[in-house]
Amino acid sequence: METVIVAFENTAMCRSFSDLLESTGTARCLTCRSGDEVRRLLASQTTYCVVCSPHLADGPAEWLSEDLPSFCSLLLVGAQHVLDHCGSDQVYKLATPIRREEAVSTVRLLLQFGHRTEGLLRSHRSSSDQETIERAKRLLMERKGLSEEEAHRLLQKRSMDTGARLVQTARRMIREYERL
Repeated sequence: METVIVAFENTAMCRSFSDLLESTGTARCLTCRSGDEVRRLLASQTTYCVVCSPHLADGPAEWLSEDLPSFCSLLLVGAQHVLDHCGSDQVYKLATPIRREEAVSTVRLLLQFGHRTEGLLRSHRSSSDQETIERAKRLLMERKGLSEEEAHRLLQKRSMDTGARLVQTARRMIREYERL
């Protein structure tokens, strides 16, 4: 089952939205209240969709759009007049009140979009770039005792933290370990 991050400052709204997604079998939900919590969860999970209110405990949610992997969508759920103030074209918006079916179908579409986008990104990687990424993962697995999934997540996190492409991060990591 897919994992979706659900972040609302309002705890009841957070629980309601995550219950809806889980009860319909759409996704397993990780809930939180702040942008920082969302970022921490993104670093440890492969997530294709973040659903949140326009404002979180630590600021506007649209700021998250810059920190998401390219295959992850940000869906803001709130009153239309509040959504109108969100100027970013990198976020999806769903105005309340919404029907249950509309919320579920929107999240399902964003999950499908995330899978397709990730697949396109991977297919555009050259075989030498993919080899470099695999080599970096092997080094992490050998030197840090990580599983392949953990090594990949660590590479992704460093890539996101530095704003570099995954293959660039892998090259840097290989150079670091070769110096040791």
